[in-house]
Amino acid sequence: MYKNIAAALFALTLPVLMPQMAYSETVMQKVARTGVLKAGTSKDALPFAYADSQGKLTGYSVDMLGIIQQQLEKELGRKIQLKLVGLSPAERIPNIVNRQVDIVCDASSFTWERDKKVDFSVSYGVTGTQILIKKGSNLGAPESLIGKRVGVLAQTTNEQAIKQVQPQAKLVYLKTRAEGYTALQQGKIDAFASDSILLEGWLQTAKSPDDFAIAPPRPYSREGIACMVPENNSKFLDSVNYSLVKFMQGFVNGKPKYAAIFDRWFGSQGAVYLNRDLRDLTVETMQLMIELREEIPQGDL
Repeated sequence: MYKNIAAALFALTLPVLMPQMAYSETVMQKVARTGVLKAGTSKDALPFAYADSQGKLTGYSVDMLGIIQQQLEKELGRKIQLKLVGLSPAERIPNIVNRQVDIVCDASSFTWERDKKVDFSVSYGVTGTQILIKKGSNLGAPESLIGKRVGVLAQTTNEQAIKQVQPQAKLVYLKTRAEGYTALQQGKIDAFASDSILLEGWLQTAKSPDDFAIAPPRPYSREGIACMVPENNSKFLDSVNYSLVKFMQGFVNGKPKYAAIFDRWFGSQGAVYLNRDLRDLTVETMQLMIELREEIPQGDL
């Protein structure tokens, strides 16, 4: 009888214990046990992370996840499956905190508020906040945004940047970047705020790019692009950082396989062509990340 009661009590408490057991397992332990790295990324952040015409998630940040996957295979001594999950900006941090994903790499930027909940990798790219406007509009300077309808995605650094440069702008919250571009085209908003490179990506693929412009000439903010991981996972974060610095060092040193990755997204024939200023800024950011750390041995590049 007592055995039956004990078994029943264990069955009742198991659903409560399982999440706690899962949370006590580090990301490295989980990946080593399952052979799966579950990664969140964006569905509409061309060229960092987006769904292509076949619905496949791809982009510069997805390639970074591939490099991280390869590093984990080397460290853990087993094959690792990279499982991608498309997330909206608002879904990213809750999915990390609840351990629904092991890492997020898309177009995320560091903020102190986010850092209270997740940990950030080194920056492997750089962007800033600008606005997309209709050609002929005089919007751009902070004072020009007073009373204007500026579309933003909630819980993004773009939202914060607009609030800081012009608190009197009328923020219009949109669910996706595609919704923001459509709202601007239909005149429902006066401007759409997003990352500089993402706006360039849309403009270079738009059907009528001459109808729009990106303003102001200098972004309202400058932000590093980084991956986010669950807190208290230093060994996993070490592996992520090593992977990203290895890529950047290889690219800056002209290693063909790393140059090919960068140029696939940002080269003259890439998804989004970076002008000389943006490319120089990106390379300078990479060089700084490399110089702040011990050089990775050439044999490991």
